[in-house]
Amino acid sequence: MSSKIYVGNLPYSVTDSTLESNFSEFGIVTSAKVMMDRETGRSKGFGFVEMASDEVAQAAIKGLDGVSVDGRSITVNLARPREEGRSPGGYGANGFKAASRAGVGYGNDGFGGGRY
Repeated sequence: MSSKIYVGNLPYSVTDSTLESNFSEFGIVTSAKVMMDRETGRSKGFGFVEMASDEVAQAAIKGLDGVSVDGRSITVNLARPREEGRSPGGYGANGFKAASRAGVGYGNDGFGGGRY
C-alpha cells in the first residue's frame, strides 16, 4: 500500500525530479508532483510524493520535515484527503448555484440588488 505525503513551503526552483530524488533516499518513490499554477506555469510552492510503503513514508517525514531547502524550511507530513463541497457556489451536478446568501445577486429581490 502506498502512502501519500504533502510537502509544503517548497522553493519555486524545486521540480518533480528534484522532489523525487530527495525522497528516494528513504525508499521507493511511486510518484512525485510539484503543483503548478495554470496561468503562470510557476510552482505553487507545494507538492505530493507517493512512497511504496507506510514505513518508508514515515522515515521520509521524520528525515525531511523542517529541513532547509534553498533557504526555506519545508513542511512534510501525511497528506489528508481532499474535502468535497468546500465552494459556496459554482457549476456543479445540479447546475449553477449562487452562494446561499438570500437577497444578494442577480435574480433575487429585483434589479440585482441586495438589501440596503
